[in-house]
Amino acid sequence: MSELVARTGRHQQRYVDGYRLIAGCIPFRYKYSETDDGEPSEKNIEVLMISSTSGPGLLFPKGGWENDETVKEAAVREAVEEAGVRGDLKHFLGEYYFKSKTLQDEFSPEGLCKAAMYALLVKEELDSWPEKSLPGECCRHSWMKEALEEGFRKWLSDGMISTMEENNHILTSISSPKEEE
Repeated sequence: MSELVARTGRHQQRYVDGYRLIAGCIPFRYKYSETDDGEPSEKNIEVLMISSTSGPGLLFPKGGWENDETVKEAAVREAVEEAGVRGDLKHFLGEYYFKSKTLQDEFSPEGLCKAAMYALLVKEELDSWPEKSLPGECCRHSWMKEALEEGFRKWLSDGMISTMEENNHILTSISSPKEEE
């Protein structure tokens, strides 16, 4: 298998009406509790968040949607590049608008961004990926909290959230009474 390399630069970046187009996902997996006799009992959802070298706090994998890919392909690519996970997109969570101080350029001088966010069911965790780093402390951006709470949680149904660290990833568990395929 060839080495994974992150895309860099903005020459392929998509823009619409002064907004840089972003694609991202909320990676998740189902985690089952077991009873004392080893039988499955309670089903929980673990949500993966990542840290970034650009500042404190946790993020969902996201990045520029480029001209040579669909928005779904960009969301899947970002999950591999930034979080080291592969999986299946299960649901479009919505579009989220934000302003970035670091993403200002000639096509979006105010740093306006529009992020298309998806739920990605994790099927594989990679040992190594292009942007591997150590975990951070808490979710950095309010629009990402909104994507989790209003998009992802609404899609699953209301539940409890808790956070745990595993394999250099931060996992947020959401209790969910149902599994939607």
